[in-house]
Amino acid sequence: MFIQTEQTPNPATLKFLPGCEVLGQGTADFTSRDDAAARSPLAARLFEVEGIQGVFLGSDFITITKSDARDWFLLKPSILGVIMEHFTAGRPVLTGEADAVGAAEDDDEIVTQIKELLDTRVRPAVAQDGGDITFHGFEKGIVYLHMKGACAGCPSSTATLKAGIENMLRHYIPEVQEVRAVR
Repeated sequence: MFIQTEQTPNPATLKFLPGCEVLGQGTADFTSRDDAAARSPLAARLFEVEGIQGVFLGSDFITITKSDARDWFLLKPSILGVIMEHFTAGRPVLTGEADAVGAAEDDDEIVTQIKELLDTRVRPAVAQDGGDITFHGFEKGIVYLHMKGACAGCPSSTATLKAGIENMLRHYIPEVQEVRAVR
């Protein structure tokens, strides 16, 4: 098994591409060992590597966030070993469902348009950087988005939200006045 790695705009996050499907559809974001232990054998194993602060699972990639105290050249061999052993052994990535995304039946027209633009124009680009952005709400002209994976804590995330996503949403949907990140 050959696992590629890619830099992300977030220096504390690295994207691992195992060359096979990780989740297929949906995503899963883990910020602690306890959170991972309940849902993902792979993420739980990755948290055993000292210095790991976050694990994000995408369709065909795994994004790892490290503490500032650790260097990638020390962490990378252990992470690669865990990923390779996990997939080679044929173990499950998740024990439950991935986080769902997309429109819900009870969404109004504006929310449906926002979600459609996020799903077709924003999320694919953000996934290239090892992250994800999910819709959290729309209220009084403000779109609330949750940034995950490499996007969470990324130095350029504010610029991505304001200069990229906010401008695009305002262009296509006049009711949108602002975009804000939520945790």
